[in-house]
Amino acid sequence: MSKRAARRLGAVIVPAVALLFASGALAQAKKPRAAFKETAHNFGKVKQGDVVNHEFVFKNEGDALLVIDKVETTCGCTAALVSEQKIPPGKEGKIKTTFDTRGYSGKMTRYIYLVSNDAESGRRELSLTADVEVPPSARIDVDKYNVDMGLSLEGETPLAKIVIKSTGERELKVEMAHENVKFFSGGRPLASPFFLPSGESREIELRFPPQSRTGVQRDYVLIKSNDPVRSTLSVYVSRYVITRKELQELFDKYRSVLKDRN
Repeated sequence: MSKRAARRLGAVIVPAVALLFASGALAQAKKPRAAFKETAHNFGKVKQGDVVNHEFVFKNEGDALLVIDKVETTCGCTAALVSEQKIPPGKEGKIKTTFDTRGYSGKMTRYIYLVSNDAESGRRELSLTADVEVPPSARIDVDKYNVDMGLSLEGETPLAKIVIKSTGERELKVEMAHENVKFFSGGRPLASPFFLPSGESREIELRFPPQSRTGVQRDYVLIKSNDPVRSTLSVYVSRYVITRKELQELFDKYRSVLKDRN
């Protein structure tokens, strides 16, 4: 090939190669990008029990299709829903969020995560903040939630005691429930429901029926109240029921130990 022909061929090939590289670079440069108007929102002061909503708006400022994989939340009290799963370049999308303040108090922050094919930030963090004010309400406190009654004799009627206290600003309304347990206070059957003024407490006797089964016995006693935060509580009661024969065997086995201590 002559030098002249080679120069002509080079004049054709070089621009073509350059065009191929340019088109490839252009194709690689096309990326989606989610740009938010805001990534945090503060509701300010809200009342406990309010359900508040906010909408995060974002725009695909990239030059490729933005695909939303999912929206995650860090708490069951927060819900989020995206308006569209696929956002073309230049178009907007919205994330509708809901924050349920029931059962919460004080300053709270909850997080939402947008998971997408955004090359720069595939997992974008958003946040909701609220200062939850608790109105005057009833509050319940129980001195123990686990009661070990130790050994109980077969045929015996075991008894356990707990103390319930009203620690809120309003009167506490209490109901206690168990299909086999009877409730007493001060030696008298306990009315249901009963009421405790703020700051007062009451000792409750849990009287179990005569024990017909031996071995480990477990029960959960439910306590329901008008406490908006802890409306239902449970007290776990356990005991080990033995027969008279087993009790006599234990006594005989450890008779010498008991004598030595005396």
